[in-house]
Amino acid sequence: VQLQASGGGLVQPGGSLRLSCVASGFTLDYYAIGWFRQAPGKEREGVSCISGTDGSSYYADSVKGRFTISGDNAKNTVYLQMNSLKPEDTAVYYCNAQNPWYGPYWGQGTQVTVSS
Repeated sequence: VQLQASGGGLVQPGGSLRLSCVASGFTLDYYAIGWFRQAPGKEREGVSCISGTDGSSYYADSVKGRFTISGDNAKNTVYLQMNSLKPEDTAVYYCNAQNPWYGPYWGQGTQVTVSS
């Protein structure tokens, strides 16, 4: 059972990145998949999540209208499209999968740095 997060990098303010979270060893169809982030000196916070069952999604107020979460069950992958990035979005981003019976499973994190 593994989650592999990728897609982070250095981007200028106003730029975009797309993060990917690939699951292996289990299928995401029956899980809630979330993206969390942790900035230096701050607690980990929830950014967005999506239901693998019905596709319903949730966004933190700080990213609403700028980030979009989506899933591709055929690829067992969840994406986080991040647009209009701000310096305060700088953090390590983690993906997470859980349901009432299994998990939570965590990916290893991918660094996002927004800076000019």
